[in-house]
Amino acid sequence: MKTVLITGCSSGFGLETVQYFLSRDWRVIATMRTRDEDLLPRSENLRVLALDVTDPESIRLAVAAAGPIDVLVNNAGIGILGVFETTAMATVREIFETNTFGTMALTQAVLPQFRERKAGVIVNVTSSVTLTPLPLLSVYTASKSAVTAFTQSLAFELEQFNIRVALIEPGRSPTRFSENAKPRMQGGIPDAYADFAESAFAGMGSPAGTAPLDVAQAIWRAVNDETSPMRIPAGADAIAMAEAS
Repeated sequence: MKTVLITGCSSGFGLETVQYFLSRDWRVIATMRTRDEDLLPRSENLRVLALDVTDPESIRLAVAAAGPIDVLVNNAGIGILGVFETTAMATVREIFETNTFGTMALTQAVLPQFRERKAGVIVNVTSSVTLTPLPLLSVYTASKSAVTAFTQSLAFELEQFNIRVALIEPGRSPTRFSENAKPRMQGGIPDAYADFAESAFAGMGSPAGTAPLDVAQAIWRAVNDETSPMRIPAGADAIAMAEAS
């Protein structure tokens, strides 16, 4: 029985991916910043660990507690929605610490065991904004685009050790992104950007095209189908964007 470690499992894509892998008889190590087993299904094949991907000691403890794993899914991320001009650089760094540096740090922590065994899969969850950038998401897009570039280059380094690396690019989903992003809007939209923002928000009102299950299935494919492409869009809208790009 193989083991997968998944980050950001308290809701959305992470939670769905936990359920998907458990239903297919995998051992799952579900991680989240604040450990809460009540958020997850009951299973003898499930372990829940606290993990803050921005904290080196938390990463060290979680990787040690997890033991040998076959797959790492870097799903943890935070959002930000707003005008770049009024976004504090401390907030920009907060986004990159989780979305970009957290992904890189956890990947680095598990690589020694993958390299020694000459086996392993790393799946990084980014976003369809890397395919078609959207307004008011410049910092978020930058953080996810950095992960895309990191993953593409890393794949060349790790191929010699039989370690596969994949990108999942979800489209717009009815998850908690907007809810989690609101606290970082820092005073709302400046008057100078009001008309632009109103138009941008109207464009974001279209129905979501990606369900959490779409992402879980894309992750499953990346892990289990060695012929799958490195970049896998997840959801009808993301697939359409990928085809158009």
